[in-house]
Amino acid sequence: MDIAYDGTDFSGWAAQPTRRTVQGVLTEALSTVLRTPLRLTVAGRTDAGVHAAGQVAHVDVPAELEPQLDGLTRRLNRYLPADVRVRAVTPVPDAFDARFSALRRHYRYRVTTAAFGAEPLRARETVAWPYPLDLEPMNAASWLLLGEHDFAAYCKRREGATTVRALQRLDWAAAPGEPGVLVASVSADAFCHSMVRSLVGSLLEVGRGRRPVEWPAGLLTRSARASEVTVAPPHGLSLTGVDYPADDELAARAERTRRIRVPGTS
Repeated sequence: MDIAYDGTDFSGWAAQPTRRTVQGVLTEALSTVLRTPLRLTVAGRTDAGVHAAGQVAHVDVPAELEPQLDGLTRRLNRYLPADVRVRAVTPVPDAFDARFSALRRHYRYRVTTAAFGAEPLRARETVAWPYPLDLEPMNAASWLLLGEHDFAAYCKRREGATTVRALQRLDWAAAPGEPGVLVASVSADAFCHSMVRSLVGSLLEVGRGRRPVEWPAGLLTRSARASEVTVAPPHGLSLTGVDYPADDELAARAERTRRIRVPGTS
């Protein structure tokens, strides 16, 4: 399933008791339409307030329900609230795993330095930043972060999980036709908890002139989260896409990713 949502009124992706989550809403809608309990696996679990334009999830459907999959996209969206949409439902090979088969995830972060703040129609996805920002040092600092590193300084550690990631893209540009708006484009094989927002937070300090260009990359020597890094607000962040290999490479990719990401897997 290709999924988009406005994360403002969700407590993130992952289902939580008594809280409204994207996974919870989608699971309820799927189970209602197909009349059987189903379990979703997602490409990337987003935090509370984070949006998605290109989220991907998969669900294993019993063979006897296959005739009901015709027209599922339209039927499913009739049950979903307006702030989450399933854009497409596509059959995939058995080897496909939305999480472990993914090659890379792409994110975007929007911030504005306009004196009036964010435009009202974009305010839910744009952070109003009250200080001038200099793009040149921000991009210079971003370039120094590229490559495979231990991003422990930028992650909320989870017991037994690795914080080594391959950061493939991180750059800033002015948004065309939107005076004062800057957009960060970020891509990696995967991201650990709060990594993108922490990277953005450190680079905003560079752009503001409070930290030198070398400071964000210098934190990569740390083996634990850096307390001086501010996590940028969630609403500026959107998951924009997930890349997958060709069908005949899905199983090998999933196996390789599990070995790296899952503790105790050999």
